[in-house]
Amino acid sequence: MSKLYFRYGAMNSGKTAALLQVAHNYEEKGMTIVVIKPSIDTKGDNKVTSRLGIERQVDVLLAPGEGIMEHMISQKPNAIIVDEAQFLTPDQVDELYAITKMYNVPVLTYGLRCDFQMKGFPGATRLLELADDIEELKTICRCGKKATQNIRLINGEPTFSGSQIAIDGTENITYDSVCGECYLKLRR
Repeated sequence: MSKLYFRYGAMNSGKTAALLQVAHNYEEKGMTIVVIKPSIDTKGDNKVTSRLGIERQVDVLLAPGEGIMEHMISQKPNAIIVDEAQFLTPDQVDELYAITKMYNVPVLTYGLRCDFQMKGFPGATRLLELADDIEELKTICRCGKKATQNIRLINGEPTFSGSQIAIDGTENITYDSVCGECYLKLRR
């Protein structure tokens, strides 16, 4: 039986680069994949883009209320790959889980576990509840420790208030990955 995979990590942990490598591997073997990105992520428009400079057009830009099955191609894919999975709704995660069990299609999702306030995204929380296989992709903090949190920067200054979703690169907003200790120091 196929599995639902959740690969999560702080910003700059290589999630999208790993996704693009997996997509390349499937396609190089002549297999069919469907790459999905939630439409709420406007960075890169209709592409998944890695900070390394590699990108790929998505097959489906998925709106919050949309089902996934309605976007499936007429032929069953060998895999479904989802970028920015934290932006999925819990119902969409439930549907991906069902696809793995009812149609025997592996689903590989990549995203953040929690936001800049250390609060879980609904999609990521549901993935942590349902995924058959969970893996943390690691990166480092500026102090050299393992980064586990994300901070939002507005004009280069840390902020700890605001809406849960603000896309990187819009309105002078950027993000950085930090360890828990540095996060708490910056929040003080």
